[in-house]
Amino acid sequence: MWLFDSSVGRKFVMSITGASLVLFLLFHATMNVVVAFSPEGYNAICAFLGANWYALIGTLGLAFLLFVHFVYAFILSIRNYRARGTQRYAVVERQEGVDWASNNMLVLGLIVIGFLLLHLYNFWFKMQFVEITGIETGPFSPTDGASYVKALFSNPIYCVLYLIWLTAIWFHLTHGVWSALQSLGLSSNIWLPRIKCIGNIVATLIVLMFAFVVVFFCVSALIA
Repeated sequence: MWLFDSSVGRKFVMSITGASLVLFLLFHATMNVVVAFSPEGYNAICAFLGANWYALIGTLGLAFLLFVHFVYAFILSIRNYRARGTQRYAVVERQEGVDWASNNMLVLGLIVIGFLLLHLYNFWFKMQFVEITGIETGPFSPTDGASYVKALFSNPIYCVLYLIWLTAIWFHLTHGVWSALQSLGLSSNIWLPRIKCIGNIVATLIVLMFAFVVVFFCVSALIA
């Protein structure tokens, strides 16, 4: 099967799953910004995306996309590592035009996955999971996500952890977005600088929106 056996197929799967996850991050980041300006609006969005059948299907779909993306990333990294052979032991200068994120995508991905588990525990487990099972996991109701977000990011430790995670996401996305577009055909000399610029803009926009919420509630707690 060419989607698994060929390099082009594997990169195509990586690109499609990655692009889908980026679109989700854009939506998720935009949704999060709402909580700083309208807790009621944020809670309404959470209610819409709670334990409803379409939200559950969406959650399973996202989990599938993330799993496939990670598996294919691991396979590509292993194959690239083997293909370099003895050259991987040589001390060479970094190739021109190859950025740090490009050389460390698997490491960045592992960092992102690690912090994602913390994020799922903090939010999915204590919100959607509670709605699904009815098992209380904390002092906040799953219908009052705004209060929970405020309380969580009033803790400086969590703020620092999330900002570290967002930094890793930024590096991962700055390479991942333009690499996906390149694999999908935008690889000419004219388009390559453009898609790299697009990748930087998209990555920065996503991370700034997420970071804004973290910093907003952290600072609010400090000056309260």
